[in-house]
Amino acid sequence: MSKHLQRDLDTLQQDLLALASSVEEALHKAIRALQDQEATLARKVIDGDAQIDEEENLIEEECLKILALHQPVAIDLRRIAAALKINNELERMADLAEDIADRALHLAGYPALPIPEKLQRMTDLTTTMVRQSLDAFVNLDPRQARRVCRLDDEVDRYNNDIIQELIVMMQASPAMLEPGLSLFSATRHLERIADHATNIAEDVVYLVEGVIIRHHPEAVQAEQ
Repeated sequence: MSKHLQRDLDTLQQDLLALASSVEEALHKAIRALQDQEATLARKVIDGDAQIDEEENLIEEECLKILALHQPVAIDLRRIAAALKINNELERMADLAEDIADRALHLAGYPALPIPEKLQRMTDLTTTMVRQSLDAFVNLDPRQARRVCRLDDEVDRYNNDIIQELIVMMQASPAMLEPGLSLFSATRHLERIADHATNIAEDVVYLVEGVIIRHHPEAVQAEQ
């Protein structure tokens, strides 16, 4: 590998991690706004999404420039392909954080709403998946990536439990229908964020091993 390619790849990784940090911050703020029904914090998340979109565009341009200038092969080519996909996954996470913030803004117009206890556990698990999927990328660790993939089933269980709890609450009190639906939507958005973290983890396995494990549960379970 030429020193110029290595330099550009290092810069690309730094920019991806900066974007990931922005997305994580948006997610934390959106969840806090939802739990505390903080309209001001929710607006900050919504207003900040344009900057994240700009960062995503710049990273995509970097990837295309590296492909054109260096014509990488083998693992270097897979690294660029993975970076393009991870960049897109992060931007989608940011969009979902914005959607959660929008639901928080809607909830702020209602009296304090009891938040399902499992929502905090689901939030903690989802943010852990996001962080660990990015750690797996930085460390080129397919074992950790596979562990992230396996956590997705647990998030799905929390999602189903919370939705059932919300349905019972809305059936018991028609006045809770609209705020309950907002919480319902926010929970589904959180579950989608976990899906995107899983996609990043799958991209890491592809980057390191050259193996596509998406839609192959037996490959997820295998420890390399």
